[in-house]
Amino acid sequence: MMPGQIAKFGNSAAQLLLGGLAALRSFGTGEKDRPAVGDDSRQDIRDLRDAVKQWREVFEHNPVMYFMVDPAGTVLNVNTFGAAQLGYTAAELTGQSVLNVFFEKDHDFVRQCVGLCLETVDQSHTWEIRKIRKDGSVLWVRENAKAMLRGDGTPVVLVACENITQRKEAEDALRQSEAYLAQAQELSRTGSFGLSPTTGEIFWSRETFRIFQCDPATQPNLGFVFQRIHPEDRDAVRKTLDRAFHEAEDFDHEYRLLMPDGSIKYLHSVARAVRRASGCVEFAGAVTDVTIAKETEQRLRRSEAYLAEAQRLSHTSSWAWDVRRQEFAYRSAELYRLFGFEPDQIDVPARAFQQRILADDFQRIADVERRAIHQGEPFEIDFRIARPDGSIRRVHTEGHPVKGRDGDVMEIIGTHVDVTEQFVAKQALQKAFDELKQSEQRFRDYAETASDWFWETGPDHRITRISEHADTASPVPTGLIGLTRWDLPPDAEFEPEKWEQHRAALDAHLPFRDLVYRGRDRNGSPIYVRTSGKPFHDENGSFLGYRGVSSDVTAAIRTEQAEDALRKAQAELAHVTRITTLGELTTSIAHEINQPLAAVISNADACIGWLGRAPADLDAARRSVEWIVEDANRASEVIRRIRALAKKTEIEMVPLDINQVVREVMALVRRELATHAVSVRMELASGLPNICGDRIQLQQVLINLVMNGIEAMQANVELPRELAIRSSRDGDGHLLLTVTDRGVGLDSDVTDRIFMPFFTTKSSGLGMGLSICRSIIEAHAGRLSAFPNEGSGATFQIALPFPHEAAS
Repeated sequence: MMPGQIAKFGNSAAQLLLGGLAALRSFGTGEKDRPAVGDDSRQDIRDLRDAVKQWREVFEHNPVMYFMVDPAGTVLNVNTFGAAQLGYTAAELTGQSVLNVFFEKDHDFVRQCVGLCLETVDQSHTWEIRKIRKDGSVLWVRENAKAMLRGDGTPVVLVACENITQRKEAEDALRQSEAYLAQAQELSRTGSFGLSPTTGEIFWSRETFRIFQCDPATQPNLGFVFQRIHPEDRDAVRKTLDRAFHEAEDFDHEYRLLMPDGSIKYLHSVARAVRRASGCVEFAGAVTDVTIAKETEQRLRRSEAYLAEAQRLSHTSSWAWDVRRQEFAYRSAELYRLFGFEPDQIDVPARAFQQRILADDFQRIADVERRAIHQGEPFEIDFRIARPDGSIRRVHTEGHPVKGRDGDVMEIIGTHVDVTEQFVAKQALQKAFDELKQSEQRFRDYAETASDWFWETGPDHRITRISEHADTASPVPTGLIGLTRWDLPPDAEFEPEKWEQHRAALDAHLPFRDLVYRGRDRNGSPIYVRTSGKPFHDENGSFLGYRGVSSDVTAAIRTEQAEDALRKAQAELAHVTRITTLGELTTSIAHEINQPLAAVISNADACIGWLGRAPADLDAARRSVEWIVEDANRASEVIRRIRALAKKTEIEMVPLDINQVVREVMALVRRELATHAVSVRMELASGLPNICGDRIQLQQVLINLVMNGIEAMQANVELPRELAIRSSRDGDGHLLLTVTDRGVGLDSDVTDRIFMPFFTTKSSGLGMGLSICRSIIEAHAGRLSAFPNEGSGATFQIALPFPHEAAS
């Protein structure tokens, strides 16, 4: 109930009590607040105290909940009964927000009600609302409230609450019962009504309004009812009602309604006369929409005529056999024709029919019928008839036993179908089917070796059929019937050009092969399918659709994707490693650049000096400029190499001089070697053929091996720190490049694991450097190996094929 619905407070008892509470509140409790008075005034005060005491007794013990709240909604006072009704003590509620005993979604409504009281001081209001007991249960109350001014002029809201929970529960139960009744009437298409002949009043249920297609807001009357009744039925209905009203008796009749849209409804109405205490007679009844039943009855009568004609056309006859009399209870006209009798020979005995059944078959029929009578189960059997013209007709019969009230079979009803033509056609069809089955099996054997699914589409390219191998492990795509191929794959929007070309080929009725697309299996997981198809036509050359096969190539596609992802990950990791190495070589790189820059500065100073002479020494100045160009090119080359190492590029396989690659690497790490007092001995074989490789990646491998060698010799104190780099050619036609240090060496267990990812012997290493190096060398069709030296140190060997070796 919203504030607009709040009614005036009209409970006089509660109003008196609220007045007393107001007097109690305005009187106060402190002596010091009252001024000095005379004897008469003291008597008045004593009387007032007595009144206050009486009102307090009423407040505390009256079986009504009373609350006193301030404008902010804080409980100033609550009687013991009211607190107990909610499961609290008065002390637990006093000083708390009154909203605590209401549902949260009703808080705004409570605030509006309190606000309305405060706006209309001394006016009473009432509303109904739910409260929450301390145990969580619900209490419905009817609250009467008004705001009053206290002695100091501040307002207070006084609330009296009446428990209406039982009434609310009864109302809910009544509404639920009415809803059930309305639903039952709607399901049964039966409405109820009440009719008073004396006053002419009519009362309808919701379903009755629906049956008559009348607005529920209107008041029904007999005039409207007769307006709806079919003109041909109005007189009969009027006579039935007149007789019922005059005789005060029940009535039961059927009539039709003519609806505004011209349709016809059939109604069955039943009413009972009820005499009231006043002597008046009223009628209570029900009206049922029986249109469907009536229409069904009419269709049934038509179908009986249709059935007779259909039996003649389909050579199907019907019959009923009386088990006790051993005689036909019913025979259709087509049964006479089937056995070679004329339909007008209605006096033909049952034995005459039986004699035309071949003897062997008649015995089987008798045995089947006896079992059916004994067990009460339906049966079907085939038999032959020998007709007077010498022809043999084959008949399929089905029978259904019908039991009487005593539980025994009293009748068998059934049909005979002349299946002679079907039998002959079936034999021919079976022969053709056997031949076709052999041919189809050969085709299936061929096709199943190369595909997972067979499919067909119609002329509109929508899938009409899809099947699978009997032994395939691949799931059959489901929900595809009726879809076009371009409706299937989720990749159509990512590869529109491919699908536009494919659709153009289909529209041109061209065959296609090995179209690969992404689809989904029955679980919704993505799969990759390769499909091929060929158009087929009818005998007139009209296009009928496509037939084709599809295979699940998910494993192969995912393998390729995994390999691509692995290659990309390896390239990313190699690039990160190169960047890390460049960071470690910062000092060496700076030294390599500073040297030619210092030479450029020195030569520039000299050039200025030569030009400043009188006369200027131009030859010496020219030499200085040439040296500046040479040193600048040397610095530029260093920067180029560093940028190449830092740049993220695709693998570029080009002819390379491995000795030149070694020298470029040594130029980059020269400062690092000097800092760690490491000497290098290079034994590079001359006349080696070029190899085919990526310069940057091979430089990365060499830098990694050299830096590992430098770190391995950091602890050398007595032994020299010497690094040997050798290039040569082995007897198998491979280039060998070795890096040998005189460091801590390799243990046997370390040698086996040193190239594994994340394995490291360094305290701060990640264990990826040598793993990346091996991946790079293997990508160059080579191999990287390590072994301990005799004495101390370790050797890392790179074996790379020469171009003609790799081609072979």
